[in-house]
Amino acid sequence: MTSWFGRKKYAHTSKPKPYVASPIAASEPISDQLEHNLLHLGQLFTDTPDLNIRHIPLRDTGELAALVYIEGLTDKNAINNNVINPLLHRADGSSLSSITVGRITKLRDWAPITSAILKGSSILFIDGQPDAFMLGTEGWPQRAIEDPQMETSLKGAHQGFVESIEQNIALIRRYLPHRELKIRNHQVGRRGDSRVGVMYLADVAHPEVLREMEERIDRIDIDVIINTGELVELIEDNPFSPFPQFMLTERPDTAASQVAQGRIVVLVDRSPSVIVGPSTFTSFFQSVDDYSTRWSIATFIRLLRFFAFFVAISLPAFYIAITSYHFELIPVKLLLTIGEYRGSVPFSPFIEAVFMEITLEMMREAGVRLPAPVGQTVGIVGGIVIGQAIVQAGLISNIMVIVVAFTAIASFILPNYDLVAGVRLIRFLMMIAASLFGLFGIVVSLMVLTGHLIALESLGTPFGSPFAPLRLSEWKDTFVRAPLWKMTKRPHSTRAVQSTRQGDNQPEGDGK
Repeated sequence: MTSWFGRKKYAHTSKPKPYVASPIAASEPISDQLEHNLLHLGQLFTDTPDLNIRHIPLRDTGELAALVYIEGLTDKNAINNNVINPLLHRADGSSLSSITVGRITKLRDWAPITSAILKGSSILFIDGQPDAFMLGTEGWPQRAIEDPQMETSLKGAHQGFVESIEQNIALIRRYLPHRELKIRNHQVGRRGDSRVGVMYLADVAHPEVLREMEERIDRIDIDVIINTGELVELIEDNPFSPFPQFMLTERPDTAASQVAQGRIVVLVDRSPSVIVGPSTFTSFFQSVDDYSTRWSIATFIRLLRFFAFFVAISLPAFYIAITSYHFELIPVKLLLTIGEYRGSVPFSPFIEAVFMEITLEMMREAGVRLPAPVGQTVGIVGGIVIGQAIVQAGLISNIMVIVVAFTAIASFILPNYDLVAGVRLIRFLMMIAASLFGLFGIVVSLMVLTGHLIALESLGTPFGSPFAPLRLSEWKDTFVRAPLWKMTKRPHSTRAVQSTRQGDNQPEGDGK
């Protein structure tokens, strides 16, 4: 049998075997002969031109040594000044004692040696010794600590996480310099071997929640984890829900605040954001600035966000239902105005709304993918030009442009990007329900959405807490933000071992 392009096609009688890396025995020891070790090293690292091997004669013993490292993953200054130069020019009785790097580990098997080389460490082989020495000379390219891009703050710190897990841990430790702040390391990925750190307060975090998080991470069987978003999708309770069940943050102060409340933070090496869990629905409406401003102002802003959430998911659907099924609910003057503008529009309100929403989503994505100055220009100029042209062409009414613009502004108020992404999806579902059943469809959709929120969990914790189950005493940090001296207890949703987080800090002048 031949294909259309003249190539012969073979009928496979069995499925092809999955690719498996060359089996190098994990327990295979190295040799005490330097020549044999370098030969075996060449067989392991074929087609690796960035692998460097430096032959070094040891001055104090006269033996020959070889330093192996990958260029680009190591600090050249540390290798030259702290390793090679002492071995060549110092004679103090011991070769290793002259090395001044921060960490020296003795290895005997090839598996940890190859892993260490690929992670940026240098390996020192000495002729006549059956051990190799791993030197901590990591120094891959890193960017400076900058202001977070997705979570801007007016009064908070202007520091964001970077791609190094060591630096991210240090940033959190700056806020919580306490001995109970613990970190448990896990390795995820058969090829990428990503380091995943689980950070928590040992005397506050609930052991069952911690154990559940670690078990989910340990069950992952995948080639490589690139960022925290992939890890979230592999450990969340309901992957089919439009709502995020774990909060992602790129702010160290936010992560430290969540750890202090009893939650768990998961850091992934090479990712500039961390995972916070367990999370609740109300936690996605909270911002670090809420606790840096007066409680009355923060409460107003918090209420504005909840109102914006309902506007963002239901306003286009409400317009579709009113103009398609329930004309009697519209005041007469407004009805005449809507009829005047819609008289020349050839499409139904549902088609209008879908067309405008898709156009808005396209402009939003174009603004994100393009460079910042160009993206802002496309968003502003494109929205004005396209909106005006569509209205003048009679394809869309002015009222629909106002509805879509107000909906977009409402979605911009929400502080969490993952929640906004879910809102965009729910909005389309609500529009479909409104076009089919009118206000009845909207009410049923809201009931289904509420039931889904109540049934949802995050690490076994109710996602709708403290509304479902109802705990009125914990409404102090939900759609309102009570004064800080009133919030003496940690949220029950964290299941913290120590519920009290502060004493009586009520101002002396209160009520006087």
